Amino acid sequence: MAEVGIFVGTMYGNSLLVAEEAEAILNGHGHKATVYEDADLDDWQSYQNSYVLVITSTTGQGDLPDSIAPLFHAIQDKLGLQNSLHYGVIALGDSTYTHFCGGGKKFDALLSEQQAQRVGETLLIDASEYPEPEALSNPWVEHWSTLIS
Repeated sequence: MAEVGIFVGTMYGNSLLVAEEAEAILNGHGHKATVYEDADLDDWQSYQNSYVLVITSTTGQGDLPDSIAPLFHAIQDKLGLQNSLHYGVIALGDSTYTHFCGGGKKFDALLSEQQAQRVGETLLIDASEYPEPEALSNPWVEHWSTLIS
């Protein structure tokens, strides 16, 4: 089974709730999942030959929350190719804003640029349609857990 680091960017707690649900689902399927809030680059690099799941909300300007922005910039500035890393992204946002799910999309673009291997499709959750994001994320994580080894 896989080791999975779940890296959370949250503003109001919804992403953390989704991450905690994901951790329980993944562990229930025999994986070893750990949630990281305010993670640093060392936490991230401990999963270089494994899996990461980025779960992040987006600010109104399409940016990453303060809790995950430093990690994003450290990855961008200090890491090169990450072709042994496998990842998934769950992005939370509100489609009434111009930069819907911009935080998650930025993370996906960065990891793709660094040649990390995305597992599955990125999940975009619209808060204006799904006030309880775990209603969408839990089935996605159930499926994602079958794609990782």
